Amino acid sequence: MRFAAGIWKLLVGIKDALVLLFMLLFFGLLYAVLSAKPSPAVADGVLALELNGSVVEQPTAADPFAAVGGGSAPKEYSLRQLRTALTEAAEDDRVKAVALDLDRFGGGGQTAIAELGEALDGVRRSGKPVLAYATAYGDDAYQLAAHASEVWLNPLGTVALAGPGGNNLYFKGLLDKLGVTANIYRVGTYKSAVEPFTRNDMSPEARQNAQELAGNLLETWRDDLRRARPRAAIEPYLRDTAGIVAASGGDFAAAARRAGLVDRVGERRQFEARLAELGGEDERARGGYKKIAIAAYVADRVPLNPGGPIGVVTVAGNIVDGKAPLGTAGGDSIAQAVEKGLRSGKLKALVVRIDSPGGSVTASERIRQAVVQARAAGLPVVASMGNVAASGGYWVAAGADHIMAEPSTITGSIGVFGILPSFQGSLEKLGIGADGVKTTPLSGEPDLLNGPSPQASRLVQMGVEGIYRRFLGLVAQSRGRSPQQIDQVAQGRVWAGGTARQLGLVDSFGGMDEAIAKAAQLAKLGDERGVTYLERPTSWREEVADLFRDTNDDAGTTDAFAGLAVRERDQLFGAAADVRTILSGPTLQVRCLECPPVAPARIAAADAGVLGAMLGWLR
Repeated sequence: MRFAAGIWKLLVGIKDALVLLFMLLFFGLLYAVLSAKPSPAVADGVLALELNGSVVEQPTAADPFAAVGGGSAPKEYSLRQLRTALTEAAEDDRVKAVALDLDRFGGGGQTAIAELGEALDGVRRSGKPVLAYATAYGDDAYQLAAHASEVWLNPLGTVALAGPGGNNLYFKGLLDKLGVTANIYRVGTYKSAVEPFTRNDMSPEARQNAQELAGNLLETWRDDLRRARPRAAIEPYLRDTAGIVAASGGDFAAAARRAGLVDRVGERRQFEARLAELGGEDERARGGYKKIAIAAYVADRVPLNPGGPIGVVTVAGNIVDGKAPLGTAGGDSIAQAVEKGLRSGKLKALVVRIDSPGGSVTASERIRQAVVQARAAGLPVVASMGNVAASGGYWVAAGADHIMAEPSTITGSIGVFGILPSFQGSLEKLGIGADGVKTTPLSGEPDLLNGPSPQASRLVQMGVEGIYRRFLGLVAQSRGRSPQQIDQVAQGRVWAGGTARQLGLVDSFGGMDEAIAKAAQLAKLGDERGVTYLERPTSWREEVADLFRDTNDDAGTTDAFAGLAVRERDQLFGAAADVRTILSGPTLQVRCLECPPVAPARIAAADAGVLGAMLGWLR
């Protein structure tokens, strides 16, 4: 029997080794193919931007296990790559027109969409038509479509403009039912990130700040639409959408056309026939048009890393300690990328592109120290703010020589908070006790079973106040003001970029191109605009996973009204993600959770688990 068992183990081992060898060979071959990356042939035709996902500053690194296991992996598109592709298309004779398919567009935030709209304007100035099509246009989709020369709408579609605003979720009542106590430590009258854990509604201070911010964002959004499409009756449509639709006999598409929001109402086949007129018919597909896929065009015309003297580092997503994949701002990952660029000796200036609501204090400081190190090495540093550069994002920006933003950028949130959940109520509901001994007043503290002691709470609060004083000092030094002056515009309050410039938190307006030009000016580089992107390359595992990334059937919807339900679902999962992130993160944080999201929440299994566990407990 021992001999037979030994033979069986040997056979199993050989089988496992062969499987492993096969997988290594398969992925090795796939890696070799991906690494070669031959430029795909791009023929004449229409450059098709089928945006089946969100436009982001830095796409999240694909998770190979989630992709293979069928997890949620919504498509994300690089703003930089799309802008560069459109700039190239404006001068490329092969591109006859540009088509935007926005049926499954996931948004991207006002600032990012405005920059993409400017690139579309450049295509139109070159004499090439830009066409947009969707069944339902929301705020983000219509802001982008407004830059097209022809806006198409499905006959069963609608233009659903709402403007900034909406409800947030508050968990105080739920936590009470679960017996969970949120022990809060904060500085800042307007630091409302912790309110969902302490209230069931919005405080007057938070409401005032949120209303002012939403009003400013609405104005910049309307300004962009007015410039892009002056003939559109935006104001009447926003004030009385129902009345305008009723005047058109309940026909949403006809109402949008009468208001000048769209140019043509037609089926998709009619839209594609129009594209065939502009770019030629596809002989392989009856009734189709010659299509240039955006992915192929990016691979053909957009260099991965040009290698110029201006370094560009991206701080995108939540700021976390240690190393993190692309799309999340790992303090060590970003700092080490900057330090590696400095060691090369080839950089003459640095641009820090920030699209982050903040996060860990220590990680934010780690990145800021790398920025300070660049300045110490003689490099001028320009901070370029994208959609959001708040709290920890502003902490990083404070290390730069010059800060640039757009009027629609969300920034500020200079404040600190900490949360320690304790479960004495939960244990009581379950009939469980917690007891022990102490050798000092801080033994076993912070006590998350019976609640932190007054001494422990006092220490945490002192830590929060100390970090806030440091935050004020860093900003005061950067802005050439006193900490008392900065405190008057801090207190955790969130500002739109236009107001932030008036308050002195931002030096000038501009996007990424202007930031690069400013860095070149400060470094006395003349007309040089070449950049080197300081980020780790994508691993072969991530490239393999990215092949499966766009297989998520729930990435969007073509139903004119189903998108409203999808938005509410995303809000629910986004709230669960916020709860998980804030409770599992460091105790002390510089994070702006009250900042509106710039893209749909990345739904993780853990987020669904949070909701499921809470709802299951309440049954």
